[in-house]
Amino acid sequence: MERAAVVVGAAEARPLIDYTEHKTDRTGTGEAEFDRVLGGGLVPGALVLLGGEPGIGKSTLSLQTAMKAKGKVLYVSGEESPEQVRLRADRLGTLGPELLILPETSTEGIVRAIKDHRPDLLFVDSIQTLHTPRVESAPGSVAQVRESTAELILAAKPLQLPVVLIGHITKEGAIAGPKVLEHMVDVVLTFEGDRHHAYRILRAAKNRFGSTQEIGIFEMRGDGLHAVTDPSGALVGNSDVRSSGTALAVAIEGARPLMVEIQALVSSAVYGTPQRSATGYELKRLNMLLAVLEKRCGFKLGASDVFLNLAGGIRLGDPGIDLAVVGAILSSTLDLTLDPNTALCGEVGLTGEVRPVARLEQRMMEASKLGMERLVISGMSTKGPDAPKGLKLIRVKRVGDLQKVLF
Repeated sequence: MERAAVVVGAAEARPLIDYTEHKTDRTGTGEAEFDRVLGGGLVPGALVLLGGEPGIGKSTLSLQTAMKAKGKVLYVSGEESPEQVRLRADRLGTLGPELLILPETSTEGIVRAIKDHRPDLLFVDSIQTLHTPRVESAPGSVAQVRESTAELILAAKPLQLPVVLIGHITKEGAIAGPKVLEHMVDVVLTFEGDRHHAYRILRAAKNRFGSTQEIGIFEMRGDGLHAVTDPSGALVGNSDVRSSGTALAVAIEGARPLMVEIQALVSSAVYGTPQRSATGYELKRLNMLLAVLEKRCGFKLGASDVFLNLAGGIRLGDPGIDLAVVGAILSSTLDLTLDPNTALCGEVGLTGEVRPVARLEQRMMEASKLGMERLVISGMSTKGPDAPKGLKLIRVKRVGDLQKVLF
């Protein structure tokens, strides 16, 4: 297949003001959380790259979406046989007659199938298994991945065919292959989670047609992935009795407010060197908060093991959960239980100040929705939205004041 030649001088420079916004009709896939992250559905001709760790559920999400999508869908399986795909499909739901399976790794064969069947949606599992005779190297190599993607773009764009490519990731967590692959596609999605927990998060690292602030949350069950419409309720539970070392944080992940249970365990370092471990939270930030507690609050934790966990196997990067992390550590250190109807949100600085967080109104509404009676926030700014009815705001300026407020 010959590449299109660039015609010199074919383009004409015009004032940008002459161009008007061209609104493109999106096509819903039938998978609500998938559409949410895309920005409302697939744009015709868009190339979507879906990456994630082995066994996290990329193929399950793709096949499930392909089964729910309307119109003719071509599912290219380069890793599994049609019989293996059929076994998974039987577990996921009802199969329609317009879902076509193609066990092919040659890009020429895929392009031929696209021209013969004219599908409305194409899935490729995975891009690292494809090869093209134009490049003399093994499948999965940098040149093969780049060239195979380029050939799929040339075949799909003129037909306005949306394409979803599944991509492997390296041990560092980056999508395998050349970095230019992420520049070539229109949307880059990452599927995250702990395979030992049920919850998965779908994020957009790049989206030319929408926001990257949306996330989709799924729960992995025996019959496939199910959308989690109330993530806070799922992650926190309904227990009114909590042990020491737990605190509730109101976080913002993407554009969605979440309430998460922070669990901390502080114990004497029996084996000499103190251990620091964080699951779902950045370890460097945990070490910073421990240093602030020791310097500003007088808590001598240098000889203690500190373990931190975000319940549900979820990972958060929101600095607004710092205050809840500190609250959980204090609760475990003092062996005192926090009020189960109290939540916290605030960013902790190096000088021990509690800084305001973004989207406070959304956090307050989420805390109120889950029955919280008190919300501990930063006292550095008295301006802000009014609290919902039944929710009392407690303002804290310094980390040292948190102990008096909570206990």
